[in-house]
Amino acid sequence: MRAQMPQPKYEVRAVWLTTLMNLDWPKSAATTAEGEARQRAELVQMFDELQQCGINTVVMQARVRSTTVYPSKIEPWDACMTGRAGRAPGYDPLAFAIEECHKRNMELHAWVVCFPICKLPAAKQLGNAALPKKRPELCQLCDDQWMMDPGVPGTADYIASICKEIVENYDVDGISLDYIRYPESSIPFNDNKTYQKYGKGQNRNQWRSENVTRTVRAIHDAVRSVKPWVKLSCSPVGKYCDLPLHSSKGWNARDAVHQDCVAWLDEGLMDMLMPMMYFTGDHFYPFAVDWQQRANEKPIVPGLGIYFLNKNEKNWNLDVITREMNFLRWLGMGQAYFRTRFLLNNEKGLYDYCKDHFYSRSARIPPMTWVSNKLPATPRLQSTQNKWDIRLSWDAQPDAVHYNVYRSDVLSENLDFAQIVAENLKTTEFVYAPALPDKLRGCFAVTAVDRYGNESKPALVNTLRKNIESNKRQDMAEVDGVMDVGNVDAEELVILDMAGRAVLRHPNADRLYLYGIARGCYELRAIDSQHRTHPLKLFWKK
Repeated sequence: MRAQMPQPKYEVRAVWLTTLMNLDWPKSAATTAEGEARQRAELVQMFDELQQCGINTVVMQARVRSTTVYPSKIEPWDACMTGRAGRAPGYDPLAFAIEECHKRNMELHAWVVCFPICKLPAAKQLGNAALPKKRPELCQLCDDQWMMDPGVPGTADYIASICKEIVENYDVDGISLDYIRYPESSIPFNDNKTYQKYGKGQNRNQWRSENVTRTVRAIHDAVRSVKPWVKLSCSPVGKYCDLPLHSSKGWNARDAVHQDCVAWLDEGLMDMLMPMMYFTGDHFYPFAVDWQQRANEKPIVPGLGIYFLNKNEKNWNLDVITREMNFLRWLGMGQAYFRTRFLLNNEKGLYDYCKDHFYSRSARIPPMTWVSNKLPATPRLQSTQNKWDIRLSWDAQPDAVHYNVYRSDVLSENLDFAQIVAENLKTTEFVYAPALPDKLRGCFAVTAVDRYGNESKPALVNTLRKNIESNKRQDMAEVDGVMDVGNVDAEELVILDMAGRAVLRHPNADRLYLYGIARGCYELRAIDSQHRTHPLKLFWKK
């Protein structure tokens, strides 16, 4: 394994979770209580696995094709939940997903597909509830696909109302816009009549660009009016424009599909961009640098096409993706993965690489300092050290929504490389109770965090034990070269050092010989036939 850059304290690590056609979740539709329980269990398992491999942001498809996965007063249910468009499940999938994400300290962003709407069969199934029936003036049929027309002024207000409904009713961390652009040239989208009616002599390309920007501005204003801390992002085409030395080959955001997302960043209409950079080589690296140079101090989180690792797609080698991941980190950018199933399926070992190496240390979401940069007040911290734990308590801060607890071996306000032992705490106390008493050694910091992600200066406390050796001798049995274990129901015995590393493994026995183990504090554990470990005793090796 090649050397890697240090893992930053702040980094967006995102994944797209697709509900369209049950591609990621739910695996199948459900019309019974048992089936819905299975759907929820599937999602819980997915979130567990995403958390374990270091993901901190889930972008979940909430508006699919003018259909939703939440109870909306504006649009009907998507077919993915029950198998039939317009039919409601017996629970609220979006509310459930938000709750489960937040339990795992992950953000959930509602993914809103903007201009593409239902195809002809789905529209027929929905009947009068279909958007082309309710608002025909906003829609245009392109072969068998209905599209919203960005040139009709009512389109912007309609999509903004969808986003506002989500933000008003759910504790989402973000709204992520998809397909906020004109269709590619292969789609027969004809807006001649719209241009004649609304163009007013403008250059057609400029008019189209302004139509998309008008929609973004309406969404931004709607979201900010309700919850200004909710992040607004979008997933633009993977190349912004042609570069002096590298052509986009006619496929870019600004000129090909009238998606001037960099201007949105500069105007403050966007908080984050997630360009779909499903490319390799010269189609990836110079354009990634270009995005980074246009960031305007906001997060740019390129999307990586990890589905191309699959043998039925392009069968990329893992090295293609891991090189891109490391390059993005070197640029100070985040990473996003399309899509969830291919990450959790461990395509080419990508999940293992994330879990064991690239994301082995958790990261926080960058704060929205461009919206608010006022730091919460520093908590007043107190500590009480007991025999086997340390109790930290602090006073509540009026601007804080949660608190973080850090541990390190040095007393410092710089927490960039400190270990996060608890995050997103809603309470004002925390008990640090490691399995091994020597881990009570350390310095602790508590910070308050506001809605925008701003973190206060840390409150610090030093709980280092100066006489740890004598304390250990008083608190536990001393062992010389031989330890009597006794009759233990176990397949194997293991001795762990203070760092939790196994220094001795032995088949179950009444007695263990410890002559080769260095002096210090250790823990003896039993391992049963199911490979579960059980603590037996702490001891001091003389």
